Amino acid sequence: MESILDLDKAKVYYDGIFSNPRLQHPEGVALDNEGYVYCGTENGEIMKIEKDKSKMECLANSGGFILGIAIDENKNVFACEMKEAAVYKYDSSRKTFTEFAKGPKIPNYPVIDSKRNCIYVSDSFGFNEKGIGLYKFDLTSGEGGPCSEELFNFANGMCLSPDGDFLYVVESFDPCISRLPINEDGSFGKKEIFTEDIAIVPDGLAFDKKNNLFISCYEPSRIYMADTNGNTRLLIEDKHCTTMAHPTNIAISSDGNTMYTANLGRWHITEIDISSLYK
Repeated sequence: MESILDLDKAKVYYDGIFSNPRLQHPEGVALDNEGYVYCGTENGEIMKIEKDKSKMECLANSGGFILGIAIDENKNVFACEMKEAAVYKYDSSRKTFTEFAKGPKIPNYPVIDSKRNCIYVSDSFGFNEKGIGLYKFDLTSGEGGPCSEELFNFANGMCLSPDGDFLYVVESFDPCISRLPINEDGSFGKKEIFTEDIAIVPDGLAFDKKNNLFISCYEPSRIYMADTNGNTRLLIEDKHCTTMAHPTNIAISSDGNTMYTANLGRWHITEIDISSLYK
């Protein structure tokens, strides 16, 4: 399959192999409302990278393993903590990093829904074992629990549709991308398959400014692009797993022209120039 973009559109954004602090095997990546790049590490750290890439700051450390992260409008960071099986919150004003919510067996990825004042969290549940895969917590109190009876085969990365009417969910071991409609009362409707035209282990999701859905894969190291009907094309691939090395989660810049990927297989964040898609 020929990719839309050549690999030279991707480059290392921040190399943390010998930085201080070091950036060790990041899985989650997100941007705040000022365009700063944040990521989590296998050591439980929440990192913030300067825009000029001169340095990286460790904001907090849980001592565990950070999976997906999400950032609200106040720059509070919500992080899925695998060791503690909990969602942690870094409070940007108090500079604290504490448990926010519990419930999922393997909390994998958080999505903030500001409109409904809640946060959705995927539960990967077990390897090749279907289970309840979706939790919902109040964004203020952290109270909540399972919010859908649908079963998922390793629920992983998620994202809201641009209009906020659907929640898209990666099922890594199916593999497929599912989606659930969000009803007026905030409850979820029936799960449906959006696309199965992906291989082999999808992990992360992000929408672009044209409502295309990007799908990053842990294996092989590639990213797909799906249109609104679920028709999927290969966007970019690194067959040598060097510039993109098991890109788990992805994030898009506010101008829509740059994609950032975490690389669970290495020690850096990658940036991909996607501006040519819109010319």
